[in-house]
Amino acid sequence: MIRRILLLAFVCIWLAAVAAGMGWLWSYNQAAGAPATPPERWPDQAAVSLATDKFTLVLLAHPQCPCTQATVEELSKLMTNCNGRINAYVLFAIPQGVPDDWYHTDLWRSAALIPGVKTLVDHDGTEAIRFQAYTSGQVVLYDRQGELRFRGGITQSRGHEGDNAGRSAIEAIVNTGNSDTDHTAVFGCPLFNPESECRVPNHGNNSKQE
Repeated sequence: MIRRILLLAFVCIWLAAVAAGMGWLWSYNQAAGAPATPPERWPDQAAVSLATDKFTLVLLAHPQCPCTQATVEELSKLMTNCNGRINAYVLFAIPQGVPDDWYHTDLWRSAALIPGVKTLVDHDGTEAIRFQAYTSGQVVLYDRQGELRFRGGITQSRGHEGDNAGRSAIEAIVNTGNSDTDHTAVFGCPLFNPESECRVPNHGNNSKQE
């Protein structure tokens, strides 16, 4: 009898621990980052150029953020679905004093392989600051006249691919001229928090988790 009681107690404790872990993981995945407040007009001092014949998209990212891999995958789908109507940049925020192998990650390489996308170093996050972005995975979209049309993320949660409101909104704006929304939540690591694990220079290991 005592053994059965102890076994039952153990099972209950184990189930409670599993439930708590799953709850924490769900909360973590659904926790949005700080949203950007980008300028309503394309900033004249931007290091990248506004396209005059198509939309211009800027993705601000951290090269060591594991969550942003899903954003890059969604960007690839977006570029395909928009059929050449977007000129896109992925700007990777780079702190001072890190070697090339710290920021030339799989994430960088994946972004660089997308047709129509240019990957560039954003030294000290200067351009992220210019676009007032705080979270890796932040996307801003400007039209041919330099008007801000969208700001937000293009994943449904942290590190998860799949249909989402952000990608759908951009595709609608680019392909039809209108969308039901012009902003969404963004999911990713902080760009400027020195205590965020993916901000710590990690020499020789490009798969560091948060």
